[in-house]
Amino acid sequence: MTDTSAPTAPSTSSAPGTDQLVTTEYSESIPGLVHVRLNRPRKLNSLTIDLLQQLISTAHALRRDRSVRVVILSGTEGNFSAGLDFADTLKSPPRMLSHFIPRPLRGTNTFQEAPWTWRRLPFPVIAAVEGYCFGGGVQIACGADFRFTSNDAHWSVLEAKWGLVPDMSGIMSLKQLLPIDEVKRLAMTGEIFSGERAAELGLARAVEDPLAAAEELARQIIERSPDSMALAKKLVDETWESGERRTFARERLRQARLLVSKNAEIARKAAQKKIPPKFRPRAVR
Repeated sequence: MTDTSAPTAPSTSSAPGTDQLVTTEYSESIPGLVHVRLNRPRKLNSLTIDLLQQLISTAHALRRDRSVRVVILSGTEGNFSAGLDFADTLKSPPRMLSHFIPRPLRGTNTFQEAPWTWRRLPFPVIAAVEGYCFGGGVQIACGADFRFTSNDAHWSVLEAKWGLVPDMSGIMSLKQLLPIDEVKRLAMTGEIFSGERAAELGLARAVEDPLAAAEELARQIIERSPDSMALAKKLVDETWESGERRTFARERLRQARLLVSKNAEIARKAAQKKIPPKFRPRAVR
């Protein structure tokens, strides 16, 4: 949620649908890398329904692009996100309530799908956190596969301040990252803590330059087969809370597919010849 102690700027208004609240930039220096940025800098990149919808549609568009290898999520002008913009979201209660209704196939409403849609993508997603990362911002960051934060970033599961609970898929992602008592403490107190403390808790890795660290990890990932990266992500996510038999079965299923894949053959031949592999576009959907 947007924190009233954070600096604010005058409101801006545009006709519905005209704001580019989420920007997409394909990297020229790292082919296959896409930067996705929350883009409400005058409001600390706080979240509106329109912004959440654009996050979802951006993820869907990137999923269809087989050339995408890694996405880095960040915010514009030094802030990740100050959380939900209550003034904007509550100005039309009927509209807000309509976006509370879950999608039958996904099981998520708009607020939940905007962070969780990044978990569904068949390529890694890295969050680079600077400045404010409050409420829904934390939950979007936790929807990524990896998180880097500056030491002086400000984090908070801020919903408690507003008499609410983390509801943007937050409990699901937080319980995968933290012990149960820490999840309860953060959800009950709304404590504001530094990026350094976030790293101590296990929410992110603290670095001097989150974007640079995210790009370095992206370079390493892009050196590997896009199909093995996609199925590694899927395998971990789909078996995280599974028992041995289901996990072993999924391992066999995913590995069998990779063993006969063209990109695995390319990787093997490149390793034997000690040359950089030139992979085909991702075959995994």
